[in-house]
Amino acid sequence: MVFQPWPWYVSGPLIALVMIILIMMGKRFGMSSNLATICTICGAGKRTNFFKLDWKSQKWNLIVVVGVVIGGYIGANFLSADATVAISQNTVLDLNSLGFESAGRAYLPSELFGTNVFSDIKNMVLLIIGGFLVGFGARYAGGCTSGHAISGLSNLQLPSLIAVIGFFIGGLLMVHVLFPFIF
Repeated sequence: MVFQPWPWYVSGPLIALVMIILIMMGKRFGMSSNLATICTICGAGKRTNFFKLDWKSQKWNLIVVVGVVIGGYIGANFLSADATVAISQNTVLDLNSLGFESAGRAYLPSELFGTNVFSDIKNMVLLIIGGFLVGFGARYAGGCTSGHAISGLSNLQLPSLIAVIGFFIGGLLMVHVLFPFIF
């Protein structure tokens, strides 16, 4: 069971339990808020008022980030029987036709996430623009997908519902319109 993806009826209640504990403690979960905390720690509050915040009150959330990084490393390197991804054969064929030969064999396509991307100007530009858009979008939406979808929806916040609907629409547009156009 540990070497396979956990079924929804195990992982879902565990996420719900964490959310119940956070709500009872008056905390909000989200990963993008850690970027502001890290910028504050690095002294960005001296340049702009946005980063003048009490970063010590967010230490618990920084520990969550450390846990995510360590857990991801352990999961990928010690708890994964193989690196293949269970996606449909049609998706694999579509990705192969777009130049992603590692589709279905690796969790992250080496064509985008391998070290060779640093020698290809097109991939570098895509990563920089994509990173900027994700960062800008998370700030503009008032949080990231995990913050809105897990924390905001569990608190029954209408802005989070609107943001999650926007995330899904944006994801669909990316996969079905922009992705084939770019690649």
